[in-house]
Amino acid sequence: MSQRAQVQDRAAGGGREPFRAMWDTLLPIGRDPDGAGWVRYGFSPADLACRDWFTEQATARRLSVETDRNGNLFAWWGDPAAGDAVVTGSHFDSVPHGGAYDGPLGIVSGLLALDLLRQRGAEPRRPVAVAAFAEEEGSRFGVACLGSRLLTGALDPDTARGLTDSDGLTLAAAITGAGHDPEALGADPQRLARIGAFVELHIEQGRALADLDAPVGVASAIWPHGRWRLDITGEGNHAGTTRMADRRDPMLTAAYAVLAANKEARLRGGHATVGRIEVTPNATNAVPAAVSAWVDARAPDDDTLAGLVEAIRVRAAERAGRDGTSATMTAESLTPVVEFDTGLRDRLAALLGGAPVLPTGAGHDAGVMSAHVPTAMLFVRNPTGVSHAPAEAASDADCAAGVVALADVLQDLAC
Repeated sequence: MSQRAQVQDRAAGGGREPFRAMWDTLLPIGRDPDGAGWVRYGFSPADLACRDWFTEQATARRLSVETDRNGNLFAWWGDPAAGDAVVTGSHFDSVPHGGAYDGPLGIVSGLLALDLLRQRGAEPRRPVAVAAFAEEEGSRFGVACLGSRLLTGALDPDTARGLTDSDGLTLAAAITGAGHDPEALGADPQRLARIGAFVELHIEQGRALADLDAPVGVASAIWPHGRWRLDITGEGNHAGTTRMADRRDPMLTAAYAVLAANKEARLRGGHATVGRIEVTPNATNAVPAAVSAWVDARAPDDDTLAGLVEAIRVRAAERAGRDGTSATMTAESLTPVVEFDTGLRDRLAALLGGAPVLPTGAGHDAGVMSAHVPTAMLFVRNPTGVSHAPAEAASDADCAAGVVALADVLQDLAC
């Protein structure tokens, strides 16, 4: 273990039990009964149970809790109206059958960091809050960082209200069922202006910290990333009577496009993933009439990402010409590269004893917030390197080290 890691581990030593005790109260919510991860879609019963848990935890700590017009939760220590607040937090919602730590770790750590500040006798001169943002993963309504995008004005409220889940339920209906007013959705510049800095703690989505033997790191930037829908149409027909030479099979085009996305990403040092496909009519004994595939693409810089997406589009179109199908690629979301506030990043890295500074290929609410307030991120070591899956993990000692690091940051910024 490196000297830096030993120092952080000793600092967190007394915090393992408080972390585990609090973590265990949240862990059962939304857990798949068969052990296949967690299912906490935005505004689902599991997500609402997490929000109730948050309110109970915050109230027990004498924090004032409020829900903004977009369903984001804030637990305040101090008067939010005073402005220039230091806010930390993350999200509760998950991808389908995701891991336990992605999102909730940042919220639990924020509450425990406030406990630690009080134990130290710290008195904030700036208001401090722990936030729980709504629908960060976009797994239910298809738009990532929904709550923070609405808060900052990055997403049109009319568009948001019309978003639907896989059952056809609109976001407007879902939030109405959760007790919120869908007509209130939209930018909230007054609330945003109260925030002077935002720091999100998150489990690392990769193995960089494990390789560096460091329990905690600081983010430098978020890769540009986006989601594109590839719609391929052909001719539906009978699987048993249609000669191979006569087929106009969109599944062939889709399969080629998936392989092409993989190759083009590898050639450019980026990432391309097709994790969702819809087939019409989706019958075993039918040649499909249409296939829609969603491409998640990411790259180290904006130009590389643009080149990657264009290459996938061209390769799919060329293959469609050979298959007798048509292929159209449409952007559903696009987030340019996010460079976190340099001064804040360097301040945090120095404060934490020269903690490693590293980029991430994953999007976060911090990336959305960074366009409006000085923003930074802390990462906690993930020895498996797995994310968005049940094998995602962090030791109690590293999580406790993250709490100590976050408390140090909040004390430095707010006290």
